[in-house]
Amino acid sequence: MFSLLEVAKNSPFRTPFTKVQCDVPTPGLEGPVPGRHIQAAAAATESCEFGSSKYFALCSIGGILSCGTTHTFVVPLDLVKCRLQVDQAKYKNLFTGFKITVAEEGFKGLAKGWAPTLFGYSAQGAFKFGLYEMFKVYYSKALGEENAYLYRTTLYLAASASAEFFADMALAPFEATKVKIQTTPGFANTMREAMPKIMNEEGINGFYKGLVPLWMRQIPYTMMKFACFERTLELLYKFVVPKPRAECSKGEQLVVTFAAGYIAGVFCAIVSHPADVVVSKLNQAKGSSALDVTRSLGFMGMWQGLMPRIVMIGTLTALQWFIYDGVKVALAIPRPPPPEMPASLKEKLAK
Repeated sequence: MFSLLEVAKNSPFRTPFTKVQCDVPTPGLEGPVPGRHIQAAAAATESCEFGSSKYFALCSIGGILSCGTTHTFVVPLDLVKCRLQVDQAKYKNLFTGFKITVAEEGFKGLAKGWAPTLFGYSAQGAFKFGLYEMFKVYYSKALGEENAYLYRTTLYLAASASAEFFADMALAPFEATKVKIQTTPGFANTMREAMPKIMNEEGINGFYKGLVPLWMRQIPYTMMKFACFERTLELLYKFVVPKPRAECSKGEQLVVTFAAGYIAGVFCAIVSHPADVVVSKLNQAKGSSALDVTRSLGFMGMWQGLMPRIVMIGTLTALQWFIYDGVKVALAIPRPPPPEMPASLKEKLAK
């Protein structure tokens, strides 16, 4: 079994700036890194070693900040979107939804569900980004350097799906609470009030009955979010940005990150929307199953609220990547450049 340290060193996503401190030898890794001809040493400007436990922990912090803050920021839009999904006859469209909500509950009503959103998506973000970075390193080692480059899209998809599987377990109780507060009139106004009521009425199942449809929504969403972002970023630097990433300032790199994130977000919203509608309806209707809700909605019903969700998720995803990359810059976390074809593969293709 490879240690995280050893796996990281052999990752095809390593860079000349990904180095190991020589003054603190790692047992069993005192010699040159396999596949390289020099002894690695930590870059003075980096706060941790790529692939180390500290690296994954700092990436998790980036995930908390990127997901928790952005989802909380768009709570008003999310609230109206959820109400459109469960009662389109009343709320009709995005504008009418805002108008009715403010008329009935005041502007304060637009913030309903902010607490479970903040706590839930912070927890999800920690697992989503931290585990994604970890699985990407492990899976790249399992594939080998050449295959990891050739099948990097598959690698991104597998790593992100694995990470989201665990992230949704942390999110599910808070998501159930949020939707209940936002879509069930008179049920509760705060998380502290809602959680005990759900527990008393439905038991622990009340918090996790939406886990399967949550997986159905979030796993495709996250797979698209990470794979589309990684490949879009690669293409932007290759065909759009007029100079190599290494020559771009940190500000310029963050602008490219935002653009790639928004493009990825639009695709994310479309892929995951039907399951999102099912989750909203399921948590509103006590005693229903995901299959029951799907049958009652029909195909067209599962596309209700798509446009506001595209706006929300596009903006959300772009901001998440911008914040996540910004945290990496602020904390001096190693940021490998877009992957390049290994020299060994170039030699094979040249023959």
